[in-house]
Amino acid sequence: MKKLFLIPLVAAISILAIPSQSDAQALGHSYTTGVGVKLGYWGGGALDIKYFMKPTAALEGQLGFGPDWFTITGLYEFHGPIEGAPGLLWYVGPGAHIGFWNTHYKDYHNVSGAFFGIDGVLGLDYKFNRAPIDLSLDIQPEVSVPDGGFGIWGGLGIRFTF
Repeated sequence: MKKLFLIPLVAAISILAIPSQSDAQALGHSYTTGVGVKLGYWGGGALDIKYFMKPTAALEGQLGFGPDWFTITGLYEFHGPIEGAPGLLWYVGPGAHIGFWNTHYKDYHNVSGAFFGIDGVLGLDYKFNRAPIDLSLDIQPEVSVPDGGFGIWGGLGIRFTF
């Protein structure tokens, strides 16, 4: 089932990850696309991609995974510069997620399910001037359905930029 979700997601990410050089210059950023990982993701991790559509807006996609769960998250982020800190941006925005979990109890009882919900994000993004590396630090509150579960997690991201 995970493969059914991965194939369209990888195709969409591949299309978004092909920016032109003129796009990067028009955006005023030193990068258009960043691909990497995010740590601190509910006891697991996430593969992460960020794509700047314009100077103040980016899409971020995350494939999160842990020992007994898997999520796909999409975020729309508004970015702004921080005065006196070249390369450092703040960002905030809404998003959504869908996920699947599976728990085994003593090898004889298998419980699994699906969930979806809304997300928010607030963070800082720093692009190193002389290296194709970007770091991010954020908090990401979320509400999931059907159980109405609320959580706030944070993460440290590192991405290769181009």
